[in-house]
Parts: sequence; structure tokens; C-alpha cells
Amino acid sequence: MPLDPKGLGAVLNENLTLHSTLCRREAGAFQQALGQGEDVVVACTQEARLFGEIADQTEGAKAVPIRFVNIRETGGWSKDAARAMPKMAALLAAARLPDAEPVPTVTYKSAGRLLIIGPLDAAERAAELLGDTLDVTIFSTGAGSDGGLQERRYPVLAGRIETLSGWLGAFEFKWQTNNAIDLDLCTRCNACIAACPEGAIGFDYQIDNAACKSHRACVKACGVAGAIDFTREPQGDSETFDLVLDLRTTPAFTQQARPQGYFMWDGRDARTLIELRGLVGEFEKPRFFTYKQKLCAHSRNEKTGCSACIDVCSASAISSDYTHQQIKVNPNLCVGCGACTTVCPSGALSFAYPRAGEQGVKFKTLISTYLRAGGQQPALLLHSQQAGERLIGDLGRAARIDPAVRGVPARVLPVAVWHTASLGLDVWLSAVAYGASNVWVLMTGEEAPQYLEAVRAQMNVAQAILNGMGYAGEHFRILHARDARDLAALDADLQAPPAQAPAKHAGFAVQADKRATLELALDHLLAQATQTPALIPLPAQGAPLGALALDKNACTMCLSCVNACPAGALQDNPQAPQLKFIEKNCVQCGLCVKTCPEKALSLVPQLRLSPQRKEAVVLNEMQPYACVRCGKPFGTLKAIEAMLGKLAGHAMFQGEALERLKMCGDCRVIDIYSNPNESRITDL
Repeated sequence: MPLDPKGLGAVLNENLTLHSTLCRREAGAFQQALGQGEDVVVACTQEARLFGEIADQTEGAKAVPIRFVNIRETGGWSKDAARAMPKMAALLAAARLPDAEPVPTVTYKSAGRLLIIGPLDAAERAAELLGDTLDVTIFSTGAGSDGGLQERRYPVLAGRIETLSGWLGAFEFKWQTNNAIDLDLCTRCNACIAACPEGAIGFDYQIDNAACKSHRACVKACGVAGAIDFTREPQGDSETFDLVLDLRTTPAFTQQARPQGYFMWDGRDARTLIELRGLVGEFEKPRFFTYKQKLCAHSRNEKTGCSACIDVCSASAISSDYTHQQIKVNPNLCVGCGACTTVCPSGALSFAYPRAGEQGVKFKTLISTYLRAGGQQPALLLHSQQAGERLIGDLGRAARIDPAVRGVPARVLPVAVWHTASLGLDVWLSAVAYGASNVWVLMTGEEAPQYLEAVRAQMNVAQAILNGMGYAGEHFRILHARDARDLAALDADLQAPPAQAPAKHAGFAVQADKRATLELALDHLLAQATQTPALIPLPAQGAPLGALALDKNACTMCLSCVNACPAGALQDNPQAPQLKFIEKNCVQCGLCVKTCPEKALSLVPQLRLSPQRKEAVVLNEMQPYACVRCGKPFGTLKAIEAMLGKLAGHAMFQGEALERLKMCGDCRVIDIYSNPNESRITDL
């Protein structure tokens, strides 16, 4: 792996010394760097644990942040290694960035109360492996192949499961006891099993009601214990648990991302039990999202508009709150994938850990350092911190020993992200504006299917925008690789040709407001575009930009759409009957379309490139209707005529009552009280 400390130092504005055995003979240099009290970046992840141990043994080094970055598998072990210096400089520069700022946390408290659901024999075997650490309760779903142990060592529940909900430290389990045998009273003496002539009682100590012929010999055999009572009514019960171990083949939770603290176990993988044993105490995780209700386009006036976040969430952590015209996000169920923030068109949901601005700084640092070091046509490869990182390492090692494998090209900058679904077109387009030729997302099969569809839809929109502006090539792509068997395909994908980037690179910063970032990126890309058509049609799925089509023949200018619009895209004119529209503000939520009583509106996904996009444009205007009594305008001619037409045949609106509809609100009141023909309650 060729390393040029002088060239790297010039790019990074540092005096660098090349070390080849820093983790062995040259460990003293590492300790000396720690002693200076400044942040230390180690350009190797191979011996991270060893460096941590050295730091622990070095006086005064515990307060020194140590960051590790892999420039070996990501660049040095590649057929492009000779040209990888700009990439190494970029990775080192990004590694020097400060850590993400602290965010609010979500706390879980677990006392170790474990519920095991499954056949009694398997559940008791699992309990034996966990009972020394956890407080175990078993819910029996049958005897299994061996039945329960003779000695009852753990509380056993049975019956019909009704619901299981909650999360780590707060699972609520509801069931109905519907069997004649009370397991709390049963002593497992087996007398009932021996006495039953039909063999309707098994070693789960519950009666099979379908096989029972009501001989009741078991009741007599139970004797003093009195555990069997056929007259007992079914009774609902509930209990709370901190942890759940489910031995059934069908999980209790249908969502892909199951609640923390809930585990499925096939009886083989010991890692599940090890993880369970460690979940006693108090735990924290970041609160991964921030929510601004005033930006939310989910609902207005009991009408549902955008539900993209609810549809994409794999943890069922997001639900509707129609009472407050917003969504509810359960932070305890949220797993931090960030897909909701990616599909949110308005920016009401934003990813908090790390923040969008921190990701933007990282991308900008990577790309600008790479270009400053002489690199060309950079490509960002976004991958997960677990499976994705392993695949990148596997590809680098394969390139080291296999002549047919090229490895990670010099222009490809791997970036580990919290989750591959947590970034969307606002950040991707910003990366292109910074100078990236490509933005690729590596999917490893660990993602929920809806995440894949959401990312693909966002990429289709982003690609349509760039191609519409004349930027040639394929800028965005999803790469698929599950394990080492897919390395050949991944190796081929990474050799894809670069797409066209803007000639002048942007300098703006990614904002906390998603729409603000998107506008900054669009403005820069448009300024550098090679062609500027009047507008760019966008795919209907996932487009957060667009216009409205209005059927003027159907519209009555009732302006209900203005009240429904959460983004201020639709506006009225207090001085005249006009409906105005600002395309820049429209998030394509559809609330106006669903609210319109005349069905006169429809969404048009598009990006208008003219300055008119940011201006208020009159969609419709009508002649005002003047009060027939005082002449004051109080509505539109079309709206009043439509109302008169609909109510003319109604029995309550005949004669003077129908004429009164042509008056303004003040004149109607005056006419009612001044009309001698009106009936008054005092006359009755």
C-alpha cells in the first residue's frame, strides 16, 4: 500500500510521520501522541482493541479521544492503490471531525422479569439456562414432546393469549384462563393423568376439552389439592414483564423491527440467551428523531393527507393522532432507521442522531478534501456500520489475494451511516452539488422491504431532477450484496462509470430544515445546469415537489383547500375572490385534493425551473357576488349560484327563504327581524 506522508500532510495541513508497526515496535509513538492531549486518529482498525488497552495503561490518556479509520481495505488493498492517496486524505480528514453532539435519550428499566412463551418442555429447558440471572415465568402452549418436569421450578401460566404489547421493561401480557385445571394449585402428582380414561390430560397439566368425555374421574383423583374445577368461568388476566422469549414459530409481533426486549429463539443460537442475560438494569438509547408538528402534512379536519412515515416504519412506532391533527411517534419502539425522515416531504420529521447538518459536514469534508488532493469524479458509497462494513472489508481482502478482484476503486469513498435508509434526496443532491459524481447505497438484506422501495423512489426523483437539468449519467444507484458470495457482483458494480457533476462545487451547509437544504441544492445545481427546460416531470411515487392542476369548471372558490394546506402553498386574497398557489411550498401531501368538495384539484409531481416557481400565481379567480339588499360582495357568483341550484328544491328554502340566501350575513339577520311575515316564538 503506497503511502506518501508528505503529500497527505500537505493536504491535511499537518506534518505526518509514516509508521508501519505502530501497534508493535512503534507503540511508543502512539503513547507519545496521547501524551500531547490532542485528538488522535489511527489509520487502521485492525488493532483497535490493542490501542485501547495501550491508552488505558498510558497516564493521562483516558480523556484523549481516539478515532480509527480504515484506509487499508477501503483503498490500500485495491488494484487502484497507486491512485488512492486523495481518498486516504479524505477519509483521514473526515475522521478528524468532532463526534456528533449529544441528543436526548430514551431510557429503559429492566428488573429481569422474563416471560417465556412456548411448549412446556422447551420453555423449562430455556428457563434452566436463564433462571440463575432472570426471574422466569412460563406461559405454556402445550406439553411439547417431553412434557413438563416433575418438579415445578418456575411459575407456569396457561390459557388463550389475547395480546402482547410493549417494549423492554414494559411488556403487557394479557391472556384468558380457560381450563379446568388451576396450575397454581396443581402439585404435578400426576393422579389426574392416571385417572383420566380418555387420556385427555397431558404433561402440560391442562385438559384437552375436545377429548374429555366428562367422566370427572380427574376431579376425584385430585382430591385435597382441589386444582380441577369444571365450573370455573373463563377469566381474563394480565401481567407486566421486562423481557419476552418466544419459542413459537410465529412471532407475537408482525412488524419486521420487533420491540427491544422481545426475542425469538429456535433453541440453538446461544447468542440470544447471552443477550437476554445482559438485559437487567437501566439502558439508554438516542432519541433518533425530532418532530415539528406545525410542518406535518398528515391530517387536517379529519382528512388524511401524507402517511409516508406511517407506511414505511418497520417498527410500527408511528401512528395517527387525529385529535391533534398530527402523528405520534413512540420513542420506545423507534429503532432509529430514519426511513421516516427520508420519506417525509415537509421535514416535519428529521433524523437527530447524527443530525443532517453533521452528515452534511462529513460529506462536504470528504468530497472537498478528495478533490483538493487531486482526486477526480468522487463517488460516495453509503453502507451500514455492521453488515455493510464487513462486506467492504471482505472486498478489500479479496482484492489483496485474488487477481480477478479489483477491490474498492480509488474514486469510491465508503461512508458508514447509522442506517442506509436514514438519508434522502436532499442530502444526496447536496453531495452532488459538492462535487460527487455518484451516490451509491449498499443494501445488505438486513433492511425492511419497504425501506428498499422508499430509497429507490427517492433515487428516481433525484435522478429525474439531475437528468432534467442536463447532468448526464446515472448518479444514484442501490447496490445489493448480502454476504461474501456477492462480492464479485459488488466488485463489478463499483467499477461503474462516473456521472456528470456540476462544474463549480457548492459551498452551502446542509440545514436542519430538509426543505431549506433541498432548495439550496436545487438552486446550485440549476445555476450550473447545462440545460434549463421550463419544467421537469417527476415520478409520482416519493416526489416532495410539484404543482396542482385545477378544474376551473368544477371549482366554486370555497377556499376549503386553503384552510387544509399545511405548507402555505395555497393562499387566498383578502381583497378579491382569488386562489393563489406557490409551487415552491407544495409538498404534494394531497390534503387539498382530499378536502376539495368539488374534486377539482389533482397533484402534478414536477419541478418548475423558472422563477415563477417561487412566486404566488393565481390558479383561479371569480366575479364576486353582491348582496341583493345592500350590494356588498360576500361570495363568488359561481358559489352562490351552485348553492341556489342545490337548495331550490328543498322545502325549507322556498320563496323568501331562498331569496335570503342571496343576502350577506348582516342583511339576512335584518330581513328576518324586519319581515312582518316571519313567525315569532312570542306569537305562538
